[in-house]
Amino acid sequence: MDQILLTILTQRELFLLVLGTITYVALFVVAVQNSRRKILMLEERLKKVRAMQEEQQAQDRQHIEANKKKMAELESLIEKLDDENSMLRLELEEKKARLLYNNKVAMIEREKRRQAETIIFGSDIYQRIQRCIDQGKSLTQTDWKELMQLVDSIYTGFTEKLYSLYSLSAQDYNVSLLTKVRIPPRDIAVLTAHSKESVASTRSRLYQKVFGKKGSSKDWDDFIIGL
Repeated sequence: MDQILLTILTQRELFLLVLGTITYVALFVVAVQNSRRKILMLEERLKKVRAMQEEQQAQDRQHIEANKKKMAELESLIEKLDDENSMLRLELEEKKARLLYNNKVAMIEREKRRQAETIIFGSDIYQRIQRCIDQGKSLTQTDWKELMQLVDSIYTGFTEKLYSLYSLSAQDYNVSLLTKVRIPPRDIAVLTAHSKESVASTRSRLYQKVFGKKGSSKDWDDFIIGL
């Protein structure tokens, strides 16, 4: 009887051991897969961030001037080619046309950004924002919508770019939107009906989520301003 009982206990212990091992392995595999997925998501976010930063750099005066220099060099090469190099001539003409197009787009965006603050600060919604700050009131849904439309009309695709990086909450987006139009953090707290500490936490958390490393609230502000 004792032997049978011992055998039953041994089998039960073995079963629990096997079950525990399988559970541990399954959890380990899930953890590895989750970690790998997070790494891939971070890499994808950083790739998008780099693309946005490159787009911003393309609007810089130095980049535009460099493109003009390249176009002049291509023009010189094209003039030296004879009729036997017609295919190469077409390829160079295509590169020149692409550079010219990129420069035109970049200059238009630069001019829009140069005038952005004048347009924003003179807008009706910006004036309402200032009144809300003076009165200690938060913005209405209509106000948020109007501000979003104004910002997107000036900074092409701002909202779309932002949401492509991270699944923002309404508070995340609103804080970033107000940062974009140069509203100070203390006033953002008033307009969003949150504390200054909450606003600061939101900004630093967003930087960490998007870039995968710790950063200050100012780091997020700098990224948003340049977006």
